[in-house]
Amino acid sequence: MHAVHQLHQYRKSLSTTTYKARGQRVQRCDLCRLAVKFCICSIAPEKENIKTNAGFLLLMYDTEVLKPSNTGKLIADLIPDTFAFLWSRTTKNDALQAILDDEQWQPFVVFPHEYAEPQRQVYKNKVLFESGKRPLFIMLDGSWREAKKMFRKSPYLNGFPLISFDPKLFLDNALKVDVAQGENTLEQNQSVEQVQASEKKKISPVGSNSRYTVRKTALEHQFSTAEVAARVLAMAGENANAQLLDLWFDVFNYQYQKSVCQRNKGNPEALENYQQFIKNRA
Repeated sequence: MHAVHQLHQYRKSLSTTTYKARGQRVQRCDLCRLAVKFCICSIAPEKENIKTNAGFLLLMYDTEVLKPSNTGKLIADLIPDTFAFLWSRTTKNDALQAILDDEQWQPFVVFPHEYAEPQRQVYKNKVLFESGKRPLFIMLDGSWREAKKMFRKSPYLNGFPLISFDPKLFLDNALKVDVAQGENTLEQNQSVEQVQASEKKKISPVGSNSRYTVRKTALEHQFSTAEVAARVLAMAGENANAQLLDLWFDVFNYQYQKSVCQRNKGNPEALENYQQFIKNRA
């Protein structure tokens, strides 16, 4: 049981009534929060096989952790050092502050650069951190409206650099190098466009558009929490972990929609792709 599971149990203990999420009549697994017959816990990533230097700190807006569709838990499924806390504007959390003050970590707030004050340091499309430090990526987990509120009203985060990315710009910059390197090794009948498509799969665990179809988004290029985390891992140079998280997200996204009364817009090859990646990585 990881940090998000524990926070889910804690938040439920505070409730005086049952939280009525969409699909409330579905009998769900207590951990992955999918319908029991579509549970994915038995194939979850084995953390002891994950090599990562990164940590994640999820600040979750009140009932977000109660929503079965939340993808923050997918990060904790993969990254051993994932911490999760309920966000509060007024109540100080000593455990949260202790992590932020821990010398092993270099915290970064993951949020669009458009909302940063002019004097704030912003890293775009590449993460640089001090030697001897481990990056701690702070994710504001909630709806877009809730995330903006958390960003505005969390003064204890104001001193940390921001990480932001433009999906299309990130891909284009990376492709300039990789496609140029690949042009000399084009196979017969293979076009530059085919090389670009192939390289995008290697470079970008997420792509320039969100594949999260469980919830509707109000803005273009708005990603789920897990998709953003995958991109951040790639920006930090952990491409294999980024791809694994992305594939794990695909599995969750597809399996979740099997229990809803609408067309499944997830990737039907998600489970096969994930298991093949695990096999090749072993």
